[in-house]
Amino acid sequence: MAEDRIGFIGIGAMGAPMVRRLVRAGRKPVVQDVNRGAAELIGAEAGLEIAESPSALARRCAVVILMLPDSGIVERVCLGEKGLAEGLSPGAVIVDMSSSDPVRTRDLGGALADRGVALLDAPVSGGVRKAADGSLAIMLGGDDAAAMARVTPVLEAMGRVRRTGSLGSGHATKALNNYVSAAGLAAACEAVIVGRAFGLDPATLIEVINVSTGRNNSTENKVVQFILSGEYKRAGFSLPLMAKDVGLAAALADRVGRPLPGLRAARRLWSDARDALGPEADHTEIFRFIEGDGRADDAG
Repeated sequence: MAEDRIGFIGIGAMGAPMVRRLVRAGRKPVVQDVNRGAAELIGAEAGLEIAESPSALARRCAVVILMLPDSGIVERVCLGEKGLAEGLSPGAVIVDMSSSDPVRTRDLGGALADRGVALLDAPVSGGVRKAADGSLAIMLGGDDAAAMARVTPVLEAMGRVRRTGSLGSGHATKALNNYVSAAGLAAACEAVIVGRAFGLDPATLIEVINVSTGRNNSTENKVVQFILSGEYKRAGFSLPLMAKDVGLAAALADRVGRPLPGLRAARRLWSDARDALGPEADHTEIFRFIEGDGRADDAG
């Protein structure tokens, strides 16, 4: 059986290295982005075809991967004017690798199923570095077992695939994972700030935590490397995106009737930090916000 032709929409900081992994695996995806320059750049680099619109891409592809900022944009790309639904044939598959709202994902899946198109959700964890080396954690959810089996070899070119359950489960898992990550980072920041005020050496504190029960991803991979060094931007994941994911986790808790206190507090902290530090802040700059006692006038 011939391989499905792949389309890829969303050539940003994550999408570009993911496309490169597909190329290395022998795929030649058709690419499209609202920023045509980004599509042209990777198209020229890898000899890829560029589509003018999602619908134009859809007419050439049987499987379409999305790596987009949020559910609203995913919905417009799928169902809006010149969207994928205008061009995809029945039997096509859309794989949403964005960090989307799991409830909206299920609703979108129903709308696409009415058109004979399967939707799968497959968000990722690992950031730009793991996108570049093909070691992303990919959380695959869906209701169509055949479609999931069909796209798994494609996804394996970009990382390790873990099936999470029905449609929307991947997006729910990603949001909850990022909530835990965000909470761990905030706790590590608070420990450093309090410890330093007491007279502890922050690097020694983190070294001890990393051989003790407080060890987490942030203490191992972020505090010394990006926060104590002051090289926040090198971490490569924006604070607004982390705030969005924490908000999705908190909204999911609300929807299932479990509005728990840690989620509520994390949503407030990260949304306040986003508002104070602005759209260009890296997520590790949450340290700057917390250090200023959560005051916008101290966080700039």
